[in-house]
Amino acid sequence: MKKGDALDPKGLIYESYQIDGITKSECRTIFLDWALSLPIENDTGQALKRLIERYGGDHPDHPMTQVMTEGLTGLAAPRRRGGWRSRPRN
Repeated sequence: MKKGDALDPKGLIYESYQIDGITKSECRTIFLDWALSLPIENDTGQALKRLIERYGGDHPDHPMTQVMTEGLTGLAAPRRRGGWRSRPRN
């Protein structure tokens, strides 16, 4: 993998796999930065699937693999957002 490709523009995901002892919390922070740096025209779900294919097989127990898998699951199950303001008024 060349650092900084279309799936990982800043090479953040790649670098997370190079850090010994990285925690799941640190991976979540890196994941958020990755998600924010992904061009808006990119399909985030497809990018995640391809990154999991790229790294997950060789590193199934790595915290970043877990975070990306959770991110993919979260995309598949959107939750209702809003509160009292989204309720109809009488």
